[in-house]
Amino acid sequence: MVKSTSVTRLDGLPLAASVDDESTERKLESHKKQAKLILKRLTPSSERQASIEAGDYSFHYIIDHGISYLCICDRSYPRKLAFSYLEELAVEFWGTYGEEALQPGLRPFAFVQFDIFMQKSKRVYNTPRANDNLDKLNTELKDVTKVMTKNIEDLLYRGDSLEKMSDLSSDLRFSSAKYKKAARRVNLEALWKQYGPVSIVVFLFVVLIYWRFFT
Repeated sequence: MVKSTSVTRLDGLPLAASVDDESTERKLESHKKQAKLILKRLTPSSERQASIEAGDYSFHYIIDHGISYLCICDRSYPRKLAFSYLEELAVEFWGTYGEEALQPGLRPFAFVQFDIFMQKSKRVYNTPRANDNLDKLNTELKDVTKVMTKNIEDLLYRGDSLEKMSDLSSDLRFSSAKYKKAARRVNLEALWKQYGPVSIVVFLFVVLIYWRFFT
């Protein structure tokens, strides 16, 4: 089930959050602290969507128009539903508030009324077997098998990054180029070791012949 949701600008300003009941607040107290730490790690170069596993729960987030949408769900909750839920929130939030949400000088939780839509959507997505929600599970839903997945300990305590996989690909390409350059150098050194001495002897022999007969 979707337990809690927050909407935050990438500069750290909270825009909206779900109003959770007292029981949920108690159960998720430590996870909400972790969620704040995750949100602080997000930048414009972060992966657009990712999942972070944390014990019995998972954090899922997406980034859209410089705004992050994060939800805390039971770990068993389908990721397809979680990301579909977040995408729906992003479309509604941007369609309703747009550039207003990016204006400087906004107070925290300036769009607290968005909780009404979040609660309504959460009820729908928390009943995946209901007739009006079966279409959320069909094959047309976005493939999430390639979504970055992290472990909360690796992310917060071992320094893992949420940077885009494209940045990792760039690093791999750079490393590959360095490897190829090093391989060429090693091959040249091997050739020199194999033929270098013979080449020197031949060169000296040619010089000697030239000096003896042509000078």
